[in-house]
Amino acid sequence: MYIDIITCQPELLSGALSESIVKRARDKDIVHIAVHNLRDYSNDKHLKVDDYAYGGGAGMVLMIEPIANCIESLKQHRCYDEIIYLSPDGELFNQGMANELSMKENLILLAVHYKGVDERVRLHLVTREISIGDYVLTGGELGAAIITDAIVRLLPGAISNESSALTDSYQDGLIAPPVYTRPEVFNDWRVPPILLSGNEKKIEEWRFEQSVERTKKRRPSLINKRSK
Repeated sequence: MYIDIITCQPELLSGALSESIVKRARDKDIVHIAVHNLRDYSNDKHLKVDDYAYGGGAGMVLMIEPIANCIESLKQHRCYDEIIYLSPDGELFNQGMANELSMKENLILLAVHYKGVDERVRLHLVTREISIGDYVLTGGELGAAIITDAIVRLLPGAISNESSALTDSYQDGLIAPPVYTRPEVFNDWRVPPILLSGNEKKIEEWRFEQSVERTKKRRPSLINKRSK
């Protein structure tokens, strides 16, 4: 898989993409991630990529030219399944979307600062818009890092125990059940006896029941989706 991230602040992504599972996947050539500085594609001698909005108003707007230049340059090397703009009003990112995107071959993530992008970018250059939540960040870089991490950990070989990713929260539309480890007793707080029984069938039944109850309590909207 190839993931190309377009940004004005590449330094914000360096740490997040160079640690843990993402680093392991990159080292094993499971995923190839490149961060592209939008200023490298500016037609301005001062490498300017933003300007005032037509009609007035607060905030600076990213110009279409450097974004178009960058996307066209990347398209010279490969075809992209999705060109995704990280926007506050895009589709709300969830586990199902991460699963879907992990099946793609090539992705572009447009992660930018400022007031936003020239609307023509949204109308003509991107194929999808995604938001990581109903709040506003300084820029899309953190969102791009989150989406990249969520996708990469699902790629075969990225996690040593692949079944671990399949039992994470939200994979089956439920929150994961509680987990315990040694010691068996701490401050008189005991591990549920069922987990020590060795009865795999009963343990799985208990875990499912716990997932359902926890989801009803913490994410009731997921229960409603499952029932439809």
